[in-house]
Amino acid sequence: MAKDGLTHLDDRGRARMVDVSEKQVTERVCVARGEVRMATETLQQIADGAIPKGDVLATARLAGIQACKRTDEWIPLAHPVPVDSVDVELHPDLSAQRVRIEARVRAHARTGVEMEALVAVAAAGLTIYDMCKAVDRGMTVEAIRLVSKSGGKSGPWRRSGEEVSENE
Repeated sequence: MAKDGLTHLDDRGRARMVDVSEKQVTERVCVARGEVRMATETLQQIADGAIPKGDVLATARLAGIQACKRTDEWIPLAHPVPVDSVDVELHPDLSAQRVRIEARVRAHARTGVEMEALVAVAAAGLTIYDMCKAVDRGMTVEAIRLVSKSGGKSGPWRRSGEEVSENE
């Protein structure tokens, strides 16, 4: 560990990948969420399957799953983690003009899967934007956040004010 306590820096302040070889393998589960806000008309077209590029929600779900499995290619100091499962759920919410995104990632590993869950949400949101940008360039991908994590030395954590199903 570097003198200042930051584990991603060596004694000279250079970025490095943390050595997790001495950590115990435990079950790790992380949940992340985010949303894509858009015009009501755009959301209705998604719900009706009328977006010219195809099934937006199915494509975004697959993009989230695929990106999760390649997180170490997105995030420079992330470890490649053998993911056991990835579940990406997308919920159109017409009253709030948004698609809510939730990713749940599970692994048995020496390091957590927080980044895998966050990358899944980000990729799903960006895919929604990509597929709908010809219809609505004003969309925003927002509020990408970790909601909960379990496993590892630090134990469980939950974001205040967020509900998480107990099948974690």
